[in-house]
Amino acid sequence: MLTLVGIVVLVLGLLASVALHEAGHMIPAKRFGVRVSEYFVGFGPTVWSRRKGETEYGFKAIPLGGFVKLVGMVPPAEAVKPVRVGGWARQLIDDSRAAAVEEIRDGEDARAFYHLAWWKKVIVMAGGPVTNLVLAAVLFTVVLSGFGVPQAIPTVAEVAPCVLPVDATDCTAADPASPASIAGLESGDQVTAVGGTAIHSWSQFTTVVAASPGQTLTLTVERDGAPRTLALTPVPRERVVVDASGVVVRDDAGEPVTETVGYMGVFPASAVVRQDALAGLRLTRDYTAAMVPVIGRLPVEVYHVTRAALGLEERNPASIMGLVGVGRTAGEIASADVDGYGMSERIADMLMLLGGLNLALFVFNMIPLVPLDGGHIAGALWQAIKNGWARMRRSPAPRPVDVARMMPVAYGVFGILIVMTVILVVADIVAPVQLA
Repeated sequence: MLTLVGIVVLVLGLLASVALHEAGHMIPAKRFGVRVSEYFVGFGPTVWSRRKGETEYGFKAIPLGGFVKLVGMVPPAEAVKPVRVGGWARQLIDDSRAAAVEEIRDGEDARAFYHLAWWKKVIVMAGGPVTNLVLAAVLFTVVLSGFGVPQAIPTVAEVAPCVLPVDATDCTAADPASPASIAGLESGDQVTAVGGTAIHSWSQFTTVVAASPGQTLTLTVERDGAPRTLALTPVPRERVVVDASGVVVRDDAGEPVTETVGYMGVFPASAVVRQDALAGLRLTRDYTAAMVPVIGRLPVEVYHVTRAALGLEERNPASIMGLVGVGRTAGEIASADVDGYGMSERIADMLMLLGGLNLALFVFNMIPLVPLDGGHIAGALWQAIKNGWARMRRSPAPRPVDVARMMPVAYGVFGILIVMTVILVVADIVAPVQLA
């Protein structure tokens, strides 16, 4: 039951995100005088609709997106250069142009979208994905600064009794005692200073320890409300070097690079800590930077997902997922039976998941290919370049960018998206991503 609740909550949140995305297109379009004839959430048969003013608002049966119909997105034939291609491509171009021209009512040609200045087109088309970006930042901020996130604190939760070999899990009599146990650290000790320098975070403490193999450090800890001074001598230990994104650094021969660091044998306590007000913005920036390369690797990602669906390889835990996989994740969040994982933690994780989806919508929609928003933005920017070049040459204003010419590409992209969606649905069912 909880799994179903999680999926329903995710679907409702996603529909709200789609509705706001389309409103991000509609509101500036109306402000610029463009007639918006339809605003719908979903696709397929209409479930409910109501006309208000000149716009029909409603819901459709398939909750997998939404759309707004901006009248006159494709310019008429007399406003653009003649199309010289033939065959099926010409048919697609002519059909899309005829449908667009038919929507323009008598006497309202000036309200057609294609008449807008290039910068107004950019605002209208970017309004949807930017709305998703803002939603992601808001949701991340609510979680990080409102709910807080679990993080290690400079308090000892447990002391390892020995220094284990790399491939061992249990201490034996032959294993040397851990530096922490020799120093007398105990569970509950709060580390307040190292060598007279105040300690404010666990990472600050471990950075000092890692940089001091074989050196004796003077620790100040608070135990039972009273300060104590302990001597800790970290032992040297080899570890693999990873970069800022957690990827193992390798040398020219492809072997992992290692480094010698100080080891003490302490496990930290954790606490839910509220972050500063800008933490959500920083996370939005970092996640966006991480998602952009994924879009560039999308063909490779889909290839590996396809192989996983066919049983030819294991599904990568970091693999891209479709809506089925995301829904499964939402269900697992809602139904997880783990000590300390209560309602506030579930809500926070659902909000983070929804924030991640909004961020993915932003990044994906900004791909500069029609029919995605980024393709229309690219067309508007090309119009700006044409206008600027004409002004430099003191030539007449150029004709508007003919979006109809991109219809063959748009149908191709749409077909690829359908195939990718089917692959992800199948893979999410037969070879789902296994979450920790």
